[in-house]
Amino acid sequence: MTGDDRKSVDYYSDNAEALFTAYTALDFETVHTDWLTCLPEKPGTALDVGAGSGRDALALAKRGWEVVAVEPAQRLRQLGGTHTAGTAVQWMDDQLPELAQVRALSERFDLILLSAVWMHLPPSERERAMRVLSELLAPGGRLCVTLRHGPGDGQRTFHPTSREELEHLAHQRALVNITPPASRGIRQDCQGRGEVTWETVCLQLPDDGTGALPVLRHIIVNDQKSSTYKLGLLRVITRIADGLPGMVMRRTDHHVTVPFGLIGLYWLRLYKPLILEHQLRQTQGHTGYGFAKEPFYALGRLSAFDLAIGQAFDANTGKMLLAAIRDACQNIRAMPVRYTTWPGSKDPLFATEQSTIRLRNGPVRLDRETLSSFGEFHIPSHIWDCASRYACWLEPAIINEWVEVMNRYELRYNNNAARDALRWSEPVRRTQLVRELIESQLDTGNNLHCTWTAKRLRASQYEVDHCLPWVHWNNNDLWNLLPATRRANRDKRDRLPAAELLSHAHNRIVNWWEATYLNGRYREQFIVEAEAALPMVNDASQAQAVFDGLQHQRRRLKQNQQIAEWMGLG
Repeated sequence: MTGDDRKSVDYYSDNAEALFTAYTALDFETVHTDWLTCLPEKPGTALDVGAGSGRDALALAKRGWEVVAVEPAQRLRQLGGTHTAGTAVQWMDDQLPELAQVRALSERFDLILLSAVWMHLPPSERERAMRVLSELLAPGGRLCVTLRHGPGDGQRTFHPTSREELEHLAHQRALVNITPPASRGIRQDCQGRGEVTWETVCLQLPDDGTGALPVLRHIIVNDQKSSTYKLGLLRVITRIADGLPGMVMRRTDHHVTVPFGLIGLYWLRLYKPLILEHQLRQTQGHTGYGFAKEPFYALGRLSAFDLAIGQAFDANTGKMLLAAIRDACQNIRAMPVRYTTWPGSKDPLFATEQSTIRLRNGPVRLDRETLSSFGEFHIPSHIWDCASRYACWLEPAIINEWVEVMNRYELRYNNNAARDALRWSEPVRRTQLVRELIESQLDTGNNLHCTWTAKRLRASQYEVDHCLPWVHWNNNDLWNLLPATRRANRDKRDRLPAAELLSHAHNRIVNWWEATYLNGRYREQFIVEAEAALPMVNDASQAQAVFDGLQHQRRRLKQNQQIAEWMGLG
């Protein structure tokens, strides 16, 4: 305990009687009105950190909750214990950031309450505190935090707080902000202190109801790791599930199967910058990497964008890349697949069927056929669904753990540099090719119409719209870039087209695809991109199949990311 910590704890003990009277004079419902709608209807187990007088713990117990009340100030804890005697409240002497006694219970809580506590934690301890708190949440569990804003009183140690900082730390731990919209704001102090205000943040550990999230969380946070390979494999799967649903070869009740070569390709894309560009250790000690053979080191001249679906290579570069993918697949099968097991079991979570691949002499395109030639990779269906739905929360948690693991390998870079090395190289938002195609058609006198309004386009008054918004899904594929008027494009902004609007635009979209791509020089690129990115598209040479896939993906993004819809120009 630091000197500042002791100062605050001593204050609460020395002034316990007065504080007890002041706290119990306030009504639980009034103090916590901002987050009560987040309280689960079914009572469970709750952890009240910094429980003080026991007012909140008692109120929860009266609602049917079993409560562990944590309070480091001895005298205040004694008064609280008397106040809650005979109820389902158990008191403990413990405090953040460690909560060592609570963690020793090996329990998980459906609700954790931090009321007027966060401001006592120094900023340097908050990341650790969030890690501990998130690990104490049960699947679907909720963490409610009240943030104090305002000057201190000279007797206790207060540190500045902010909602943005708390949300950032929560995002790193794969927690979701579920604060009710009506409660997202500053409110006045219940004790009438004009210079003090409060803010509430409610967070949740997602639970998809299948048990997949606890499994993934266990692997990310708790599994032993002699290398970063388990994290690498989970990140590869999460990336593919989120961005390339069209690469699924088949799905059963139990497994989703994707090309093993796709897993290997994304593995190379992850580890190439870490090893070749930043020289960051990915294993304990100074042993080599099973996948990093001569072909891997030859990848240095390729960019991350070269290692993408649809890219084509000459015979020499293609042969080298296929060899690197082969080596990656062999290492993935021997290491992370073998040692990533179901919690409490030795049974592997994933399964593979590796094929013997011949490194052919000739041009190579990274398409489904090529990547399937390496074999098959089987993922439990509920794990795949979870990775798809919760990718935006899982990936930050994986990256955060990855940085911590690298720190244990004597990381020579600071955390910010390590995170930069782990950043997925996204394509730059680009529309130039499609602009040129539009201008070419306008120059030859062809009539083009806005996808959304059917208004005729003119050379100086058109823009290229990302049908599925770039800000939510970084996709520059040809099928996703549509001609639109400047007014429609700017009014739509980062919203999804509503289902009815998309349906009304069907003929214009399909006609654009057929005239511009399927009957032209970009046919192969269009087909490869659509079949990789869109679900349920087996033959992208059929424009209707691509449109069906677009509808599926629009609905998927709306459901997974809760993106606002655009109903069209009013």
